[in-house]
Amino acid sequence: MPRAKQRTGQLREHIVQVAVAMLAADGVEGFTTRKVADQAQTSPPAVYELFGDKAGLVREVFFEGFRLLGDCFSRLRESDDPRTDLIRAVRVFRIFVRENPVLAQVMFSRPFADFDPGAAELRAGAVTREFIVHRVRRCIDAGIIDGDETDIAHGLLALAQGLAMQEAAGWLGSSRTSVNRRWDLAVHALLAGLGGAAPATGTGREPRIGS
Repeated sequence: MPRAKQRTGQLREHIVQVAVAMLAADGVEGFTTRKVADQAQTSPPAVYELFGDKAGLVREVFFEGFRLLGDCFSRLRESDDPRTDLIRAVRVFRIFVRENPVLAQVMFSRPFADFDPGAAELRAGAVTREFIVHRVRRCIDAGIIDGDETDIAHGLLALAQGLAMQEAAGWLGSSRTSVNRRWDLAVHALLAGLGGAAPATGTGREPRIGS
């Protein structure tokens, strides 16, 4: 197949998809602009023209990660149980990080020294937080928990990020049962401390993304 020559939006999207796949396959250490260009069947100058430099390409991968996570959240339907809906959002976040551990690193851990997130990148992350804020607000309005919705969302996301990264690295337990139990313990302890009683089922049961 001949190398792509045109600097089109389609080529830009293709390069980003290739970059995401390369990160998943090779990790951060194996990620170079030249390798991405080779895998995308284009040239390094084309990549630089489209993204400016490696940091610009990583920035687009960063945005793509939050777009994918937003798509996962958008498939969650709201029920008449705000607490369950909030826990389902945490489950979806957990699944996303477990299935995309290197992409999650780019989104949450800043593994590339030459990529410094700016205002636009912070806004991309805020979209995820606002989804959680909305579900927290529903719990507050229902009298299930009490507190500032933004503070609670920050705390819950920080907890979920830490747990998800620990799980992805294999540090949260040696069996699915123990990992699920520790997720349940942490999430339900946080919500119980805010005034919510733990339900019969917890984060250990993982529904389909759309459920």
